[in-house]
Amino acid sequence: MCPNCDDFARTVLLLGQLALYADTLGADDDFIEAVGPSLAASLPEPPPGTFPPGYNPTDGPDYPGELS
Repeated sequence: MCPNCDDFARTVLLLGQLALYADTLGADDDFIEAVGPSLAASLPEPPPGTFPPGYNPTDGPDYPGELS
C-alpha cells in the first residue's frame, strides 16, 4: 500500500463524519467552521488510481454565471 493511502482514507473518513455531525441537531457551527477547512487542507495527495490518467479537476463545463 502507498505511504499516504492510510492518511488519505483517514482524513476522508473524518470529513465524512464531520459532515454527518453538521447535520445533527445542536451541532456546534464554530467547531465545524474551524475543523472542516483544516481537515480539507490536510488531505495528502490522493493515492494512485483514485482518478483516471490525465484527470484535471479544473476541466469541465462552464457553470452559469462563470466567465468562459
